[in-house]
Amino acid sequence: MNPRDTRPADNAGEPSAKLLEELLQIARSSALEEMASGIAHELNQPIGAIATFAQAGQRMLNRPQPMLQSAAEVLQHISDEALKAGDGIHRIRKLFDPDHSSRIDCHLADVIGELLPVLQLLARRAGASVSLVVGDHVPLVSVDRRRVQHVIYTLVQNALEACGSAAGDPQICIDVTGDRYAATTSVLDPGPGIAPEAQAHLFRPFFTTKPNGTGLGLASSRAIVEAHHGTIGFDNAVCGSTRFWFRLPAATGASG
Repeated sequence: MNPRDTRPADNAGEPSAKLLEELLQIARSSALEEMASGIAHELNQPIGAIATFAQAGQRMLNRPQPMLQSAAEVLQHISDEALKAGDGIHRIRKLFDPDHSSRIDCHLADVIGELLPVLQLLARRAGASVSLVVGDHVPLVSVDRRRVQHVIYTLVQNALEACGSAAGDPQICIDVTGDRYAATTSVLDPGPGIAPEAQAHLFRPFFTTKPNGTGLGLASSRAIVEAHHGTIGFDNAVCGSTRFWFRLPAATGASG
């Protein structure tokens, strides 16, 4: 295993880091606005119809002589509208599903290496450093490079925030290992670990432990990894640090 030198040469990238963070913030805000608009558009009508039909059915059944046939028809309308709402959610989710046609067989070390300059900027701004360690026999994986980079970016950004109060020069380590069946990417940080009460909720949409967090980073990361038929999780080390990891299956016929 050979660590790669990620030390910045100078401070020339400092303005770029500020610009990068501003652009990323705008991108996140825009994505949230679009998603919220899409959800509202897809769900407002069927949810409103469900409420109206439910009230009508309630009145029909509360009459001195209940209108059973009409109430049954209203229940069918409620079922139809609920299915429409489900279809709307399905259409929104498809917008975020990786397109299989955009996947290519590649080494995770190359995918991460392409992203490494961005991670260096983020780390330097946080007073930390990033290292990449690649093991032997890591197989090729079939992935959408940009979406997997989004997962890595999210995990590293969370790691930097977690070790923000750590003394000295906190080190974030990205570790890539593998066997004949899969490649595993781990992001280790020296932060305080995950609180027990938060552990069961980390990957749920809109759950966040950050004052200004959206609760979508880990949720979207899980969706991307699972769409690649992989798994994602985390471990708390005995010393208090945290390891987030995701495991992707080897490309068909690939070898390290």
